[in-house]
Amino acid sequence: MHSDLSPAGRTGVLLVGTRGQRGPGEVLIRIRGGLETFLAWSDTELPKGATVLVVESRGRRTVDVVAWDASEPPSQ
Repeated sequence: MHSDLSPAGRTGVLLVGTRGQRGPGEVLIRIRGGLETFLAWSDTELPKGATVLVVESRGRRTVDVVAWDASEPPSQ
């Protein structure tokens, strides 16, 4: 189970696609009773609108994400 304060383990949708090592995108995540945006980094390019899983937090407003199949719940 993830903490209500941590984005790690949550799924979200990319508002701005990621560019792999060339730069971050932006992800919208349901957290702390609302919706918040975070800078999103990924190893590969991911398109706008992709569902992603937050695998790690890089600090207060930046996360690492991977592509996620929305039909599967995230592991707890």
